Amino acid sequence: MKNRKEEKSGQSRRDFIKNAALASSIFIVPRHVLGGVGFTAPSDQLNLAAIGAGGKGISDIKNASVNGRERVVALCDVDFSGSAKQSVENFPNAKLYADYREMLDKEKDIDAVTISTPDHVHGPAAKYAMERGKHVYVQKPLTHNIREARLLTEMARDQKVVTQMGNQGASNPLLDMVQKWVDSGKLGKISKVQIWTNRPVWPQGFAFPQPNPSQRPDALNWDLWLGPAPEIPYTPNLHPFNWRGWWDYGTGALGDVGCHLIDIPFRTLGLHYPIAAECSVGTVFTRMWTPDYHPEGCPASSYITINFNATEKSQSPIEMTWSDGGIRPSRPAAIPPDHDMGGANSANGVLIIGEHGVISTNINDSSPLMPKLYMNDGSTDFGPEKEDGDEPEYGHQRKWVDACKAGFGSKEHQELTSSFDYAGPMTETVLMGNLAIRSYMLRRENPQGQMEFFGRRKLLWDGDNMRITNLEEANQFVGREYRPGFEV
Repeated sequence: MKNRKEEKSGQSRRDFIKNAALASSIFIVPRHVLGGVGFTAPSDQLNLAAIGAGGKGISDIKNASVNGRERVVALCDVDFSGSAKQSVENFPNAKLYADYREMLDKEKDIDAVTISTPDHVHGPAAKYAMERGKHVYVQKPLTHNIREARLLTEMARDQKVVTQMGNQGASNPLLDMVQKWVDSGKLGKISKVQIWTNRPVWPQGFAFPQPNPSQRPDALNWDLWLGPAPEIPYTPNLHPFNWRGWWDYGTGALGDVGCHLIDIPFRTLGLHYPIAAECSVGTVFTRMWTPDYHPEGCPASSYITINFNATEKSQSPIEMTWSDGGIRPSRPAAIPPDHDMGGANSANGVLIIGEHGVISTNINDSSPLMPKLYMNDGSTDFGPEKEDGDEPEYGHQRKWVDACKAGFGSKEHQELTSSFDYAGPMTETVLMGNLAIRSYMLRRENPQGQMEFFGRRKLLWDGDNMRITNLEEANQFVGREYRPGFEV
C-alpha cells in the first residue's frame, strides 16, 4: 500500500505531466531550440514498465516508448533468456524483475504499464497495477474470463486510469470505410455475421502433456509463470507459446484472434452483451467408437452461434457465427466464386450480411483489412489491398501514451478505440464463445451407467448479471479459482 507522502508525490508528478504543455508557454527560449527537434524534457516523459517483455511484449513496450520519447524504467518477465532479451537490449537502463508485484511495489514512479503475458495473467496483473493508480495497456484478450473483464472495466472507471486493449487493428483508419457502409443503409437490415479463422496454429485437441521438471530451463521462474493457475510441476511445451490450447492458461482460437475479428462487427454494428450462445466442437477418435475426451484443453475445431438483440445500426436481431480449425462458412451468392472471402486464401475473415449485400473483411490485426462491399445487384466498392502507415500498428500504443499524459476523461482518452469501456464488453462476447465450448464438454453418469453430455443446449445469458439462466453448472466458467497471491 502507498503511504500518503508517496501518493501525493506520485500524483504531483502526474499533474505536472498533464500541465507541462501549459507551463512551457512561459519559457522565453523554446525547448526544441535547447534540446533539438522532437526533444521531450525528462519532466514531460512518462515512466513506463512492461509486464511480459518477450513475444508481443517486445513491440508493445517499444511502440509505447515512441522511439525514446518516453522513458522505460523497468521490465518484468519470468524468463529473460528467451525473446525478452530483445527488450533488455532495447532498454538497457531498465531495471529487471521476475515478479510484477515486486516491481510495482518498488518502482513508485511508474506511471503506466504494458501487460503482454499469457492470457491467465492479464487480469491479476492489470488489477494489481490499477489498484496502484497505474495506467494499463493489456494485450488481447483483455482477460481470461468474463468476470475479470467486467471487474477491470469497472475498476478503470473507479481508479480513473487510462486503458487500452492490445487489439491494434481497432485503430486502423480503414474501419471508417466499413462503418460508412453500415451507416449508409445500403445493406438494408443486417441480420447475420459470419466469422472464421485458421487458428489454432499451435498443438491443441489432445491430452495435457506430462510434467517433466528435469527439462525446466534454468532461467524460467515456473512458479511465477503459473501465477493464478493451479500449482503443478514444470510441464514442457507450454512456455513460451503453446499454453494457448489449455484452459488453465489460454483461451484458444477465440482468445488468440477473436478480439481482432469480432471487434469489426461488434464496433460497426454497435453491439452489446449477447443474449444466447450455442456451439458444437470437432470430435477426434483415436479408438473406434470412443471419442477422445480432454476437457482440460480447447478442441481442435469449434462452431459457435452467438445471438444479439437488434441495435440502431442493425435494425434486426443479429446471429453471429464463429468457426475455427480452418472451417469456413459458405460463400454468399454476391461474392464471385474466384474471389477470396475475408483475407488472402480465405484463411481468416468476417462477413456482415444484409438484405441487399455483403461486407467482407480480413482479420484486423496488422494485416491488410481488405474491406470489400458486394451488392446483390453486382455493384462493388473495394478498399485498398495494401495499407500504408507512418506508425507501427496504427499508433495504437502511442495514442494510449498520449491519452495517459492528457489524463483520464481527456479528449485523447475519449478518442481511444479500445479503452476498457469498449474492450471489456467486446471481450466478454469473445469469452462467451469459450463458455459455450466448456459447457458443451460437461458430462455426468446417468442412471444407466452411461456418460451423458448435459450442457449441449442453447445457453441463455443475462449479461447485466453475468449469469447463464438455464444451466447453473455453466456458470462455473464465468470466473475461475485463483492461487493465493494472484486473486482477482
